Amino acid sequence: MNSGGGKQLPTEIFDVDEFVAMSAKAKSCSVKRLRETAKLKLRMATKLVTLKVELWRADEIIKKLKCEVAEL
Repeated sequence: MNSGGGKQLPTEIFDVDEFVAMSAKAKSCSVKRLRETAKLKLRMATKLVTLKVELWRADEIIKKLKCEVAEL
């Protein structure tokens, strides 16, 4: 049986425009830069939403976000 208090898995989305729109309701966004890609993670009230993009696209997306951004 599931007690309902377990952790929910992050949701990955692939649409940049949808990710930017969701940032208006997010508490924060964390950015993790890897060798060839960057992971952007939106912390929502009830879930975590991730977006993976190429490094060169990450900066232009970060400029559009409507929440606090933290680099990891």
